[in-house]
Amino acid sequence: MGIVIHEVGLRDGLQIEKRIVPTEQKIRWAEALMAAGVGIVQLGSFVHPDKVPQMADTDRLFAHFAESGRKPASAILSGLVLNEKGLERGLACGVEMFCLGVSASDTHSRKNTGMGTQEALDRVLAMARKAAGAGKAVQVSVQSAFGCGFEGVIPESNVLGIVRRYLDDGIRAVSLADTAGHATPEAVERLFGAILEMDPGLDIACHFHDTFGLAMANACAALRCGVRTFEAAFAGLGGCPFTAVTAGNHCTEDFVHYLHRTGRCRTVQMGPLVGVAGDAARLFERTLPGSVYRAVKPAS
Repeated sequence: MGIVIHEVGLRDGLQIEKRIVPTEQKIRWAEALMAAGVGIVQLGSFVHPDKVPQMADTDRLFAHFAESGRKPASAILSGLVLNEKGLERGLACGVEMFCLGVSASDTHSRKNTGMGTQEALDRVLAMARKAAGAGKAVQVSVQSAFGCGFEGVIPESNVLGIVRRYLDDGIRAVSLADTAGHATPEAVERLFGAILEMDPGLDIACHFHDTFGLAMANACAALRCGVRTFEAAFAGLGGCPFTAVTAGNHCTEDFVHYLHRTGRCRTVQMGPLVGVAGDAARLFERTLPGSVYRAVKPAS
């Protein structure tokens, strides 16, 4: 399996931004990301617009690509779902891959979903079965897998227990999310190693935040473990609005630059990624966390 970039900038990257990005601009960015060769693009999340106004047009975005035909066959459009109503919305508007998650932190789970971890897990498993039954791809995640901004250290046994429930339910695509940015390369290697011991054939993904400047180091550690799907956001935008300290995501173009320099993956083009990151910086009128877009001029 080659390396897959799961671009989450249009969801996790934008969800904390107060300046609403027009739908037409999101469409242009999504088209550029797919043209760059990004394998999976997360268009948005199905949440109440009062809680996350930036996601109010998620249904429209999916419907646009479902109806327009302007999507490469090689690209997959994913959407984040938190509850049954969101799942129904996603099924109605053309989501190809449903992303569902459970926090290993009970406190974070209640702030994010209004449910404790165990209740959320039961509901996510039921939704995953329904999405799979509808012929959709499903990826499940463990959020706050490496620590929590509210609770601090999360026992690794809690994370592995959630993963075991996923495996017992027949789910093969699992992501570990460092929601609070507490991961270290050592913890990444240990936890991913333990999961791959449970089932070496799993489709494992990672999702890192750069709260303490370790996102790139953690991604490289995951790469050494055999992880091949990396969730990242253009320009390093984003963060979870329901954690104690919000910080940006692992930066897509910075990671792709690293993959190019080390000869690991050249199927994703740098030019369109740098262009999207630069557009975002101009739109939000500030320097964004990513490094490469400031050092490399986009192709004219």
